[in-house]
Amino acid sequence: MKQVRELVFYINYFEDFFSKQHARVKEKIDFVLFLLTHADRVPEKFLKHVASAKGLYEIRIEVGKNIFRVFCCFDEGKIVVLLNGFQKKSQKTPRFEITLALRLMHEYFNTKR
Repeated sequence: MKQVRELVFYINYFEDFFSKQHARVKEKIDFVLFLLTHADRVPEKFLKHVASAKGLYEIRIEVGKNIFRVFCCFDEGKIVVLLNGFQKKSQKTPRFEITLALRLMHEYFNTKR
């Protein structure tokens, strides 16, 4: 399968989140990231636009009854910039996490100039 997108890890937010996870969670995250980088169309089950935040997407990971989210954005259409990740403990995504992801996304694009 040919790679269609590149991943960029912004600062160390994603790596910090990833390093704290159990092996099964890491495997599932790796699987979803593989899909993201190799599939022309990623199913909404794994990648969804955050309706309240222009340009922000959430990578969706489920392992058993545990739900995880990794925020990301696209740069030049082919580069996926991974921002912060967290374990979701309620139905609604905490506003704090969305605000943090938006701040990181703006920082990324401002420092890139």
